[in-house]
Amino acid sequence: MGRIGIMGGTFDPIHNGHLMIGGQAYKEYGLKEVWYMPSGHPPHKKNRNVSEPATRLAMTELAMKDHEGFVCSDFEVRRTGNTYTAQTLRLLHEEYPEHSFYFIIGADSLYEIENWYEPDQVLTQAVILAARREYEEADRSMDRQIAYLASKYGADIRTLHCGEMDISSAELRSMIARGQSIADYVPREVIEYIEAHGLYQELES
Repeated sequence: MGRIGIMGGTFDPIHNGHLMIGGQAYKEYGLKEVWYMPSGHPPHKKNRNVSEPATRLAMTELAMKDHEGFVCSDFEVRRTGNTYTAQTLRLLHEEYPEHSFYFIIGADSLYEIENWYEPDQVLTQAVILAARREYEEADRSMDRQIAYLASKYGADIRTLHCGEMDISSAELRSMIARGQSIADYVPREVIEYIEAHGLYQELES
């Protein structure tokens, strides 16, 4: 029996912001492990070419080095078709009934989660750990959004108290294509992998 954090994402590429939020969840909520789970075929990323699952999985695995409690999971990559969080959580409960799951998200996801596939299933199958930060498009405070979701869905939502890293994978891909250094934002082993495989050399249209 253990409390397992689930950190999902495209991770194209994974960066230090992802590691920071997972590390805070691990420490703040006494998690046994944090499973970093690259998405297999993310349904919401159809508007651009996403790197192959094996490539994103390899980068994620490299990023886990020297991080206590961090595990790279191929749970979503092994699945066929679109991978939805609601389905993933359902399958995790079936495969690991001895664990309780803590789903780690950013503040933006907390406001957008009702647009996800089966949001009621996402919000009731795991404790939600949301990074506390400002979200410019929000029409209500984070505390009010948490209270709203808790009331409507019976969700258990808790906040993570961590700093912000104002960088996104999209910005990193653009920096790489422009020949700019990403050393401040991405683990060295991941940078070496990107360089060795010639990833993200073209600017996205």
